[in-house]
Amino acid sequence: MGINLHSKRKENIFIQLLKEQASTVQIGVNGLLRYVKNDDKEGGRALEQSEKEGDELRRILIDELNKTFVTPFDREDIFELSLYLDDVLDYAYSTLLEMRELQVTPDAYLIKMVERVKEAADELSMAMQRLTLNPMVTLDHSRRAKHRENQVEKLYREAVAELFNGPEDIHHIMDMLRIREVYRHISNAADQADQAANVLGKVVMKMM
Repeated sequence: MGINLHSKRKENIFIQLLKEQASTVQIGVNGLLRYVKNDDKEGGRALEQSEKEGDELRRILIDELNKTFVTPFDREDIFELSLYLDDVLDYAYSTLLEMRELQVTPDAYLIKMVERVKEAADELSMAMQRLTLNPMVTLDHSRRAKHRENQVEKLYREAVAELFNGPEDIHHIMDMLRIREVYRHISNAADQADQAANVLGKVVMKMM
């Protein structure tokens, strides 16, 4: 993770930790994308490591919140933003675990959904990078992240509709139930990215 608490240009610890969290989400979801597109085992391991690092960053952030009186913006917003970023990673990791445990082969819909979540993670990371000096740019990135969530939900509905249009034999029904569970996890990851974007939008509005 490489958090340097003693750099010459001392950045606020909460901004620093949230940037680290957003970057970790970005790395982890990119690992999931590599896994679903190319069966890249290293991508899966990158996601697993990112999920652990994300949990640790959140623990540090909560510890800092508990002992710090002055924060760069509302404590509740810091807590919620950290929570939603962590949830994106958790659901991305759940997607990976469900694919493995249920032996689901990714289809075109799943790959597209993961691509959109990866783009949302990119937008959230860029939003955090710009928050201090360019809050209106942060707002633009948060809006783009929200748009990616809308795209995921559209893909999710299309994917489920196609599943129900398949044959009615027991083999297809079992396959349908398995992949629908995986769809649900990546859809939840997109929902949490949307929530993180909402908090960032709220923070920017309070700064104006």
